[in-house]
Amino acid sequence: MKFLLVLVVGLCFGHVSVASVEVQKKTYIVHMAKSQIPASFGDDHTQWYHSSLKSVSDSAEMHYMYNNVVHGYSARLTLDEAQSMKKQPGVVAVLDEVKYELHTTRTPEFLGLYESAELFPGSDAVSDIIIGMMDTGVWPESKSFNDSGMGPVPGSWKGICENGTNFNSSFNSSSCNRKLIGARFFSKGYEAAFGPINQTQESKSPRDDIGHGTHTTTTAAGSSVVGANLFGYASGTARGMASRARVAMYKVCWLVGCFSSDILAGMDTAIDEKVNVISLSLGSIFAFPYYFDPIAIGAYAAMEQGIFVSCAAGNSGPFSFSVVNVAPWITTVGAGTLDRDFPADVSLGNGMKFSDGMSLYKGPSLPKKMLPLVYAGNASKFPDGGFCASGSLIPEKVRGKIVLCDGDFFDRIQEGVAVKEAGGLGMVLVNQFAEATEVLAVADLLPATMVGPTSGAKIKSYLFSDPNPRATIIFKGTELGIQPSPVVAGFTSRGPNFVTPQVLKPDLLAPGVNIIAAWTGRVGPTELAFDDRRVAFNIISGTSMATPHVSGLAALLKGAHLQWSPAAIRSALMTTAYTTYKNGQPLLDSITEMPATPFAYGAGHVDPIKALDPGLIYDLNASDYLSFLCAINYTASEISIITKRNFTCDPKVEYSVTNLNYPSFAVPLQSGGNGSTVVKYTRTVTNVGVGATYNVSVNMKNETVKVLVEPDSLSFSQLNERQSYTVYTVEDIRRNLDGVRRLKI
Repeated sequence: MKFLLVLVVGLCFGHVSVASVEVQKKTYIVHMAKSQIPASFGDDHTQWYHSSLKSVSDSAEMHYMYNNVVHGYSARLTLDEAQSMKKQPGVVAVLDEVKYELHTTRTPEFLGLYESAELFPGSDAVSDIIIGMMDTGVWPESKSFNDSGMGPVPGSWKGICENGTNFNSSFNSSSCNRKLIGARFFSKGYEAAFGPINQTQESKSPRDDIGHGTHTTTTAAGSSVVGANLFGYASGTARGMASRARVAMYKVCWLVGCFSSDILAGMDTAIDEKVNVISLSLGSIFAFPYYFDPIAIGAYAAMEQGIFVSCAAGNSGPFSFSVVNVAPWITTVGAGTLDRDFPADVSLGNGMKFSDGMSLYKGPSLPKKMLPLVYAGNASKFPDGGFCASGSLIPEKVRGKIVLCDGDFFDRIQEGVAVKEAGGLGMVLVNQFAEATEVLAVADLLPATMVGPTSGAKIKSYLFSDPNPRATIIFKGTELGIQPSPVVAGFTSRGPNFVTPQVLKPDLLAPGVNIIAAWTGRVGPTELAFDDRRVAFNIISGTSMATPHVSGLAALLKGAHLQWSPAAIRSALMTTAYTTYKNGQPLLDSITEMPATPFAYGAGHVDPIKALDPGLIYDLNASDYLSFLCAINYTASEISIITKRNFTCDPKVEYSVTNLNYPSFAVPLQSGGNGSTVVKYTRTVTNVGVGATYNVSVNMKNETVKVLVEPDSLSFSQLNERQSYTVYTVEDIRRNLDGVRRLKI
């Protein structure tokens, strides 16, 4: 039995003319209380919703009507109309549209799924599980959607394949089959904000024009494809975590982003169509209160229907409080590395070598002899021109040379293009903003690599001191068995949880760096317009890539344990996760190269084999979450927005966040003052394995905090037997408190 204890020291625009003023409109989500429908409408909520909209605007058009995630609808209103709507009978809340961003072969082997395949349920059990993806669409022609050997579509499935631009809705056509059993698109919120979709640039259909959705979907549940690779890199058999599961795509993300009205419509439909898992590799920049967060609201409705929801933690690391999608009914996923690299080393004329970088370059090789090395700042048309912008380099000074450019990872491809356009033969990019042991591989358009600030300074020192500086880039292909691995990715967002710091987020770490999966045929591997290369598979990184790993693993666990709730599945993944390497040393953080903390990895890195048999689980249901919402002092109106219930917290009940039956928790401690603080936590565990006795083991290195667990052992003899224990933390606030503590039971 395992849980985590983390101790935290308290810490418009409009067109204006002479004749008229155009009033700006925007999309709002209108939450209605179904119980307050006037008698004159009977049970016809549709007419009631239309009537409420008509009462504030004769011209407003309803975009979506929601039945599951929200009781209500979305519509485009002026600010005055929105304010008026809030005063209408039966309206619970009128919330602004929110724009979300995407959080962008080897992994099954790395996670132990190949050698332990016989431990997982048979294909029949897993093939009844349906994963709903909220993303950019799919490229159905990919071999990763091959349905060979798959049986009939599960009888529980209520969805369809929707027709649209470049997408054939006929079942068993090139678009849908027994693997990709559903595909829809939701664009009304997007089009309301940006106008009609330009169908020369993106398809108004479930087709993926970006690549992200195809990649995440096939990571979660892609069929096995022998010989998958990107330009010869990462060659092998590509397969999703749950390769026999079914997938359904709900295209809610477009070229400019993902809008909450579309996301809610996608989630609402997925619930109606009976998916078992919902995967969202997207999120906001900041964490919102749960009653303002459309994803949290939609996920709550899914949880009530027994649907497991996994979301990306975000790519805003390594900053504290940057983790998003933090509602306790969501499984929040951070990113770690694999044991696979694609090294591209820099070798200098003075014999020095730098192994910071990686590259997926495929093209003409550099000459065997070293080439002249020039700093962009010395070959630029502009002062302080270390950044290699398009048109900034003087061709006579860079032609036939390797150019050293300043910048960061996100500028790498564009800077490489600038070097290539000016006649440079290669590029070494000095990342000015991050020093991380993990480096993200890129399908460069010319021979290129990237080094960190420390190596960059040494290269510059050589370049400025040697009268004839020379260099070359050595591409080493694919290397396996890289250690240590996994390492916490530098970009993965970190806790504490900004909304409720007592709930530790992220929950888990999963592979999210340099992940290979299927790709769209619409854009090249860099996703840039001028990249005319087309590939069947691509290698990209992000918590977007980590999330579908957990979604697929959840499908496997659901297939093995059909009766498990979403909370039980999350518990199994969390309590069996690991935080140390095989040699006993703690997982490392790529930014500091020091031991990582639970604020970065949560319960640890997923271990799907152990998760099959966790022994004990921490279960939760809607009633538990209602008590949690009361404990964080949400009002009846705020609770109604999330739960669609007319629920009032009982003033006679002493609600406590510490009683939420979560597999991990964080303890926000006081700072300053005298005396001691005692915090009490109660947990209930359910036996899902054989009879066993579990003994307490406490590992605390700071004497300023004491931990007591009662009882100190739990014995189980029956399946589904439940027992409780209590953890007391005693803080002596007269002493200095610092760091993160871990407690195991």
